[in-house]
Amino acid sequence: MVAALSGGILAVLAACAPAVMAAAGQGRSDGDSPYGRWRNGLSPDPAHFPIGVWLQNPANAARYRAAGINLYVGLWKGPTEEQLQALERAGMRVICDQNAVGLRNRDNRTIAGWMHGDEPDNAQPMPGGGYGPPIPPERIIADYQRIRTWDPTRPVLLNLGQGVAWDGWHGRGARTNHPEDYPEYVKGGDIVSFDIYPAVHSHRDVRGRLWMVGEGVARLRRWAGPGRIVWNVIEAARIDNPDVEPTPEQVRAEVWMSLVRGSQGIVYFVHQFKPVFKEAALLENPRLLAAVTSLNAQIRRLAPVLNGSGDAREMQARGGAVRGLLKRIGSAAWLFAVNERGAPASVRFELPGGTGAGEAEVLDEERRVAVQGGVLEDSFGPWAVHLYRLVR
Repeated sequence: MVAALSGGILAVLAACAPAVMAAAGQGRSDGDSPYGRWRNGLSPDPAHFPIGVWLQNPANAARYRAAGINLYVGLWKGPTEEQLQALERAGMRVICDQNAVGLRNRDNRTIAGWMHGDEPDNAQPMPGGGYGPPIPPERIIADYQRIRTWDPTRPVLLNLGQGVAWDGWHGRGARTNHPEDYPEYVKGGDIVSFDIYPAVHSHRDVRGRLWMVGEGVARLRRWAGPGRIVWNVIEAARIDNPDVEPTPEQVRAEVWMSLVRGSQGIVYFVHQFKPVFKEAALLENPRLLAAVTSLNAQIRRLAPVLNGSGDAREMQARGGAVRGLLKRIGSAAWLFAVNERGAPASVRFELPGGTGAGEAEVLDEERRVAVQGGVLEDSFGPWAVHLYRLVR
């Protein structure tokens, strides 16, 4: 049982790192990058992939850099001059509010972009208590135009809530079950993202359904269209669940579900609110920190492939809930695959174009699998990720 695609014969170079860099040369150039539109924005280098952390103290920027994070997203009650100076010393760029300090620092390359307030699509707290409706999309679009007027040299980030992936999210108040709002909201940003945290979620409609992360990315990409960049936020702490925290396997699966569906940037949410507050909970969790650090290094190595402008096709394997992304850049090809369920699966992928006898190197696993008659077969553990470099 196979997933069939059409296309040409696929082959890759002999060694992983040289192949990745060679692919970058054959694929997207700086001029092709979606980030090339902004003089002071994020790097258009094909080897750069945005890996951010949400709303963290600049005092920890060096530790996050050591974990492979290259971007801060949001600053508490900032930006302030002190925050920007601390980030500059650490070599960490930031996307932040366009406040008075930010505007005074328009020439500061530490600022990589501007952002709206978080989750305007959710019900908004009222001054006297309780919640009112979400901020209307037309107001977000107007704010976007204002931000761009003050500084058109950087992109504007709009982060949306879990309603992107879950129509029944009651936190939208009067606009619950109104997904038609989102094609309008996305007009208010150059980079649009969203967050949903199924590993630690308390609601039965979301809890444990990690695949909602990838499905949300797919929906947001569809609403955003080709002119906007899509990112998403990944849970990397227990957040407000005192009993459950995401496992390293779950975090890795959510990240690769996102990348397979076309996310162009990953942001980690690392706060813990219960049973005690920890702003930088990831940094206090050695096991999860080591896993995230390794994952980020893997993303950086594969950035030229993820960013490359070659042929990219989603694949659905037969025999289990395993989804893949087949990426070809020049003469090199990769298949990135992730098990979207917490149960083992043995699956088959049919590669396009009759690749014939060959093999696939499984990256970072020190093993190879045969590719016979264009068919690749492999086994996946719960939430497992396998990254293949296809060899003629």
